[in-house]
Amino acid sequence: MSESPVSQEPPIYRRIADSLRARILSGELRDGDRLPGENALMADHGIARATARQALAVLINEGLAVPKRGSGVYVRQFKPIRRHGSRRLSREQWGQGRAIWEADTRGRPFEVDEVQIVRERADEDTARLLDSAEVWVRRRRYSVDARPVQLATSFFPADLVEGSAITLADTGAGGVYARLRDLGRPPAHFTEEVRVRMPQPRESTMLSLPAGTPVIVIARVAYTSGGLPVELNEMVLDSASYVLQYDFDA
Repeated sequence: MSESPVSQEPPIYRRIADSLRARILSGELRDGDRLPGENALMADHGIARATARQALAVLINEGLAVPKRGSGVYVRQFKPIRRHGSRRLSREQWGQGRAIWEADTRGRPFEVDEVQIVRERADEDTARLLDSAEVWVRRRRYSVDARPVQLATSFFPADLVEGSAITLADTGAGGVYARLRDLGRPPAHFTEEVRVRMPQPRESTMLSLPAGTPVIVIARVAYTSGGLPVELNEMVLDSASYVLQYDFDA
């Protein structure tokens, strides 16, 4: 005679996390709202502090909440940015003086809130790719809706861009690709490699990443119509803030 299967109810910390998650996903708790703290959960559910901490840790590890030292745990729900690989890089976008980020954000406020521009010696791989021992480097941090979402580092052959607006903080309408066009080297073809890894400490800090949040790493090379590489761009994206879209013909 077979025994009846025993129903196993999830542990209480998991049930509490499920309830809080449902409130977040339904919109009852919104981005930036403070979640019930450990003391409140202990009082409401008659649980130990360690159990309350486990419940909140589930949401933090899922990227739905972020702890703020000395303040509490807050909802971190962000409408993902839809990054359309081909649309954002089209000549129609930058050729008409629009920033490629306008294709991603579609009216949402964005800004470059960290910019560093230097000329330096290229590492071996970059020097080989760009056929240039010296490069101008543009390091930026991008924020959308006042939240940091991406770090980007672009490398350009130094002799090509020397003295151009590419070496300035404000590159002008259409950005660096419009300036490459002005230099007679407009990009006509791009390649992108995409991978996922855990962030380095500096990346976690600059992107304000909750514990356990991976990053998307994209390496893009821009080529002229003659196959000359004119830019290497290495990007680090908060994976919880993005949807990557690529279109292909069959």
